[in-house]
Amino acid sequence: MNLAHHLQRIARLDPERPALFEGAQLRLRYGALADRVARLAAGLQAAGLVPGDRVGLFMHNHPDYLVLVYAAWWAGLAVVPINAKLHGREAQWILDHAQARWAFVTPHDHPVVAERVVDLSTQPLDTLLASTPAALQPRGPEDLAWLFYTSGTTGKPKGVMLSHRNLMAMGLGYFVDVDPVDADDAIVYAAPMSHGAGLYAIPHMMAGARHVVPASGGFDATEVFDLAQQLGRLTMFAAPTIVKRLVDHAQAQGLDGTGFKTIVYGGAPMYAADIRRALQVMGPRFVQIYGQGESPMVITALGRAHLSDTGHPRHAERLASVGVAQTPVQVRVADAQGRPLPLGEVGEVQVSGDTVMTGYWRNPEATAATVQNGWLFTGDLGTLDADGFLTLKDRSKDVLISGGSNIYPREVEEVLLLAPDVAEVAVIGAPDPEWGEVVVAFVVPRPGQRPTAQALDALCLDHLGRFKRPKRYEFVDVLPKNHYGKVLKTALRQRLTPESPSA
Repeated sequence: MNLAHHLQRIARLDPERPALFEGAQLRLRYGALADRVARLAAGLQAAGLVPGDRVGLFMHNHPDYLVLVYAAWWAGLAVVPINAKLHGREAQWILDHAQARWAFVTPHDHPVVAERVVDLSTQPLDTLLASTPAALQPRGPEDLAWLFYTSGTTGKPKGVMLSHRNLMAMGLGYFVDVDPVDADDAIVYAAPMSHGAGLYAIPHMMAGARHVVPASGGFDATEVFDLAQQLGRLTMFAAPTIVKRLVDHAQAQGLDGTGFKTIVYGGAPMYAADIRRALQVMGPRFVQIYGQGESPMVITALGRAHLSDTGHPRHAERLASVGVAQTPVQVRVADAQGRPLPLGEVGEVQVSGDTVMTGYWRNPEATAATVQNGWLFTGDLGTLDADGFLTLKDRSKDVLISGGSNIYPREVEEVLLLAPDVAEVAVIGAPDPEWGEVVVAFVVPRPGQRPTAQALDALCLDHLGRFKRPKRYEFVDVLPKNHYGKVLKTALRQRLTPESPSA
């Protein structure tokens, strides 16, 4: 069960089928894509990489991103996708913990180190592509395919081990629960390929669809609408903030959803008013998914039929939900002991099925705490109704989501506490109409000291990805605490003033 078999299969069936685009320009057809992948796999093997080795991808979106992922799988390797927005120190920690032998990178301000680092801006893949195409390496269903690092509440990233079986189940489930796909469809990677957008390459590779990397390498509303017009039947995965920008652009330019087939949104719930406006402006092209790194893209889905069924008596409630359990999984709401709760009661969302990770890399204690008797304890709180719709209420894990990216307060707090003039700090998320949440830091100065927002910003930028830095600092004399000394973040949220966070 090697995921690269999907590419091999389509290349044999229809080698002339369009495969990989850079912008609107066709770069590779499926036969040529498979040949490039097989040659690169051979080059990796000739250089000494063996099945099971990890290869890091610290890359912005790039036409060769898919080539590298599938070449690694073809050779029996596992990929370690790393958010390109991370600081080099954060990326280095991931590479070291994953014991990645090689790293492929695009330009960053802070270089990383591995046994071999290939910078695609200065070191083309030509040498590695000079080999005779390799045979597809057999892999078992539980063999590691994708090692995704997601921070925990301690601030230490955890490596989520996703097997070929996990990702096969995710891909097949897409056709049932999210969207049918055929060869005429095109998926555009406007969101980071290191995350959900890249995972959705799998069902589109299964179907032999077109894969489009924007020329800009990221999201630009004008560019995406132009691609929709030029290529047609465009699908994309986006955080709610990106969906809002798409809709804003469409409304400002007098456009509708022509050229788009499906826009899948996730990473955070979307405001009901925003999805109503999106449906009004661009039509029934939207699907919401809820998942975690530990059950990638697969927990629940709110399909276009449910989103569009305005005549249903509980349409408003459904619009505020995250949908129903996807086909590959069972979902329940349970107490801390894993005992299912009655419908309507708030409890922890728990998931079981073939998409649930095999465990955390080199962290059996965290694995045992998170997966119990086959059920993934998500840390999210929610309720189920009689029709199976799940509504999220809160996150028991101390995570905030800004622009679709997870930010863990503890890791920001630890950096801010490096400042010699800071005694205590507590980080929370403040609601924001554009980003969903933004980071706010409550800072207690040391006696006689006066830390500045500018100095703390510089400290954060030296240790963290820019998107994690606080957008606002509140300097206070003390932090509210309970009898056990735990900071009462609920009380801090109540202190937030309604003014817009400062940049």
